[in-house]
Amino acid sequence: MPVFEIYEYRERIKKTKKRMEDAGIDLLLVSQPANMNYLTGYDGWSFYVHQCILVSLDQEEPIWIGRGMDANGAKITTFLKHENIIQYADDYVQSDVKHPMNFVADVIKQRGWGKKRIGVEADQFYFTHRCYAELEKSLPNAIFKDGNLLVNRVRLIKSDAEIDFMKKAGKIAEKVMKTAIDTIDVGVRECDAAAAIAHAQYSGTEEYAGDYPAIVPLMMAGEATKTPHLTWSEREYKRDEAVLLELSGVYRHYHAPIARTIYIGNPPKLMQETSEVVLEGLQKTLDYIKPGVTAESVEEKWREAIAHSTIVKESRLGYSIGVNYPPDWGEQTVSIRPGDKTELRPNMCLHLIPGIWYEEVGFEVDATIRITETGYESLYDFPLKLFVK
Repeated sequence: MPVFEIYEYRERIKKTKKRMEDAGIDLLLVSQPANMNYLTGYDGWSFYVHQCILVSLDQEEPIWIGRGMDANGAKITTFLKHENIIQYADDYVQSDVKHPMNFVADVIKQRGWGKKRIGVEADQFYFTHRCYAELEKSLPNAIFKDGNLLVNRVRLIKSDAEIDFMKKAGKIAEKVMKTAIDTIDVGVRECDAAAAIAHAQYSGTEEYAGDYPAIVPLMMAGEATKTPHLTWSEREYKRDEAVLLELSGVYRHYHAPIARTIYIGNPPKLMQETSEVVLEGLQKTLDYIKPGVTAESVEEKWREAIAHSTIVKESRLGYSIGVNYPPDWGEQTVSIRPGDKTELRPNMCLHLIPGIWYEEVGFEVDATIRITETGYESLYDFPLKLFVK
């Protein structure tokens, strides 16, 4: 059974169809796993083969299309009628002579949609160039349009039920980061710390289970603190080095990322000063946030807050989050940076992460928040500070 009430999925589909109409799209082919989950409840580790849902303006329910062995997974996890769950044979999988999108095209033609305006998620991880080429070849009378972020933008405003999931993820995030801080110390292997973190992520709390994150634990220590996206090795932690952590609590694929920095030993002056500037700047930025302000103005407030220092952050300050699957927990919609004029609205969820990665010092901290009617609230309760061991 899907994890939300059926009326919630129907409301999401209704909003998606409205955006389709506005974009001049009659049929939307959705291949992004999070968007498939969002619209139907489908949940399976099957995105390494081609799968999709079809959302048509002239049909109430979407159609799920996927590998035969995954069809029962769709019957178990979605609200769809069984006649709207269609499977392709296994000889389509990783074949040199045929492709699952040929099968999808056949379904489209059988339904009388072969001449429609078809939207595809043209810039998603699991929709390949060959997917598009095979659809074009198999549907010569269709008009293809880019529907890349159409569903993502529907996802931007969370329902109250989704916010509840995000808060549960936040509770798990608290446990995950506490586990990391308690475990990491001189002589501990990075891989053993990663194992403890993963255990905390999966086991969750006594009340509810955790889930696998869209991004594995990012754990940079010593020289690796010059850069953000490294993982772990068999190396042991040493005295007088920083450890940068970007982790997440996850509930039902809804993410609450959490980032903090540990210093093993006595922090040098540059580390202490950097942490103080970043923490003060983040708090001033958070104090500014409320409905109606724009994403770019939030980033501008951050730059104002650290203007007295020598710190410069060239990458974006943050982004929107929610339900997601590997390889990323970002929603690909709001980016806290110059030029993004998106107005913040209640029940948007953002991850603000003013990470600093210099040759001399690295420091990470973050805030995962929900926009409220008057400001913001954090999705977890965890100290904003440099942790020293």
